[in-house]
Amino acid sequence: MAAVLPSSVAPGKGASSRQADTAQRAELEAGLVRLKTSLSTYLKPAEIERVEAAFAFGDAAHIGQFRVSGAPYVSHPLAVAEKLAAWHLDAQAIIAALLHDVMEDTAITKQEIVDRFGNAAAELVDGVSKLDRIEDQSYEEAQAENFRKMLLAMARDVRVILIKLSDRLHNMQTLGAIRPDKRRRIARETLDIYAPIANRLGLNTLYRELQELSFQHLYPLRYRVLAKAVKSARGNRREVVEKILQAVKKRLPEAGIEAEVMGREKHLYGIYRKMREKHLTFSQVLDIYGFRIIVKDVPTCYLTLGVLHGLYNPVPGKFKDYIAIPKANGYQSLHTTLIGPFSTPVEAQIRTAAMHHVAESGVASHWLYKDDKALSDLQKKTSLWLQSLLELQSASGDSTEFLEHVKIDLFSGEVYVFTPAGKILVLPRGSTPVDFAYAVHTDIGNHCVACRINNELMPLRTELHNGDRVEIITAPHANPNPAWLGYVKSARSRSNIRHFLKTQQQELSAALGERLLSQAFRNIGAVLADITPARWKHLLHETGSKSKHELLTDIGLGTRLAAIVARRFSGGVNKELGKVKTAERKSSGPILIRGTEGLAVQLASCCRPIPGDPVIGLIRKGQGLMVHTHDCANIARQRGDRVDWVDVEWEPDVDGLFDVGISVLVQNQRGVLAKLTTAIAEGQSNIVDVSVEGDHGTTASVYFTLQVLNRAHLARVLRGLRQIPEAIRIVRLKDREINHHHH
Repeated sequence: MAAVLPSSVAPGKGASSRQADTAQRAELEAGLVRLKTSLSTYLKPAEIERVEAAFAFGDAAHIGQFRVSGAPYVSHPLAVAEKLAAWHLDAQAIIAALLHDVMEDTAITKQEIVDRFGNAAAELVDGVSKLDRIEDQSYEEAQAENFRKMLLAMARDVRVILIKLSDRLHNMQTLGAIRPDKRRRIARETLDIYAPIANRLGLNTLYRELQELSFQHLYPLRYRVLAKAVKSARGNRREVVEKILQAVKKRLPEAGIEAEVMGREKHLYGIYRKMREKHLTFSQVLDIYGFRIIVKDVPTCYLTLGVLHGLYNPVPGKFKDYIAIPKANGYQSLHTTLIGPFSTPVEAQIRTAAMHHVAESGVASHWLYKDDKALSDLQKKTSLWLQSLLELQSASGDSTEFLEHVKIDLFSGEVYVFTPAGKILVLPRGSTPVDFAYAVHTDIGNHCVACRINNELMPLRTELHNGDRVEIITAPHANPNPAWLGYVKSARSRSNIRHFLKTQQQELSAALGERLLSQAFRNIGAVLADITPARWKHLLHETGSKSKHELLTDIGLGTRLAAIVARRFSGGVNKELGKVKTAERKSSGPILIRGTEGLAVQLASCCRPIPGDPVIGLIRKGQGLMVHTHDCANIARQRGDRVDWVDVEWEPDVDGLFDVGISVLVQNQRGVLAKLTTAIAEGQSNIVDVSVEGDHGTTASVYFTLQVLNRAHLARVLRGLRQIPEAIRIVRLKDREINHHHH
């Protein structure tokens, strides 16, 4: 993605511009020489020739195009290729980098690249090329589409994203020449998407650079102020730092440890973010000094840690072992925070040379160091992550939703939890057991009903912590609950739940729509089943629906009224049918509901009907059928307009659990709550929620939300409660009153 569109303005041909041309050409030649020198360390001469041919090809294609800064356009692809050469990427990737803007900005087609440089290079170029923008697409939609395309290409070949990230880095480094508003937009996008991707792939150096540059362009003032403050603060700390370094450098050899010890600069964006997120002042953030110790092998890492803890006191709880449990991007090190002289906190990272390579250049280090076991693990992790992106892509319909899902995944810290078999799963920070269930398998997520965390039954919305052991309890008939969307953290669970609800809602709504329409037909004296396909076709045409299924879904969702559809229909068949006697119309019978239809039929929260309650239905646009009890106060207000009221009754054999609220006034004595809960459990009812009010006096009110099968079941539970001597008064609540008590 070129940050700068080519300006087609050819410079004037005065002498000065010719000199500029010569100077610019010389600069390009020098760049090409640098690139070839760098490539000659690891590529064969024949491959370097192909790279040179690609440069010439790109140079010719971009002729007469300039960057906003006035440099010839081809200087940009050259700079990108140089960055990739530093990672020892192969000839195909380097060629693709040199040609990465050719398809977008010039008349050259993918086929021409295939013919000249082979299929692989052309695929890579295609992967980083933007799609043509469609007329009525917003900038955001177009970006999301491009991003989705790029991620799919990247899942096939990770070099696509390496080219893209180097491209983005060079654009960020040369952002100065662009309009401020555009500059901010590009910087914001880099911070939101590209820097986190670099981090996810373990490209640490690149990640930091992208963050710093974005920060600098997004908040130039804050950046300058911080930079100045950091500079002066560093000067003031120099001797403390030297003292610590000398002490460590002296102590390690005494313990027989050979190590490279170096100081580590904190990055401005990191400091800024800490200040923002933790509401800290500058001095609070800056009093941590960090250094890095690189040793020969893993056992020595742990020995070194022991030596450091002998030299200075460690801060309890600040030790992290990423060697035993690497981060998701393959990062490994031991981290500890020590209290140095003058009680200065000091962060130490201990790692081996191999870990250091991975920490600095992540996935890209695979090309640099071909032989490392740690890297094959990293490659596996990366491809797993990319696979999970592909899954998201198929589950989320549009690209803006997909982008939102990916952002969720990129931004989170990590929490490490164990399956019952002792396998470690890495989830986004703040994840719940529902996220865990989906991480194990989509089916487990879709059917989970409860969970044990560290062997205790806990609610599904509990936030997981490092080291938790999580066990999911599933039930074959359970389905995702829309409420989960309120607390799941991972993109995978979110998109799975959405996907399920979308398809399920349509099925249920269509079934309800069919029942409603069939009732409306009986009202006008027709039978739904008798309708000929030709009549259906006519009806769909009349209503503008694509299919019978869509029409029924619309009726079920309440976006169309069954009565009106039926009238349209009858209007076409027979004018006489409209005069059906009222006696007949009434006899069409109510609609039977189960209450478990999911989103198509909703039990109103103002009165919480349960099976056995006399009920009445109300069709609301886009919400489907709302079921209220007959005596619901809300209904009395809306009783006037009869249009959308529907006769409903419970099916005789409803099975399902329904929430119902009760309040119990009790004498406030010890153990009374235990008696109540025991009685409820003995009545085979679950308690969803309980709260107590006014427990200082002699009496207290206890509010329960219970789950019951039906009215008879509730009566049984209440009978059990009435036998408790301390219970003074027991009533069933309507939801409003419960809410009122909760606040």
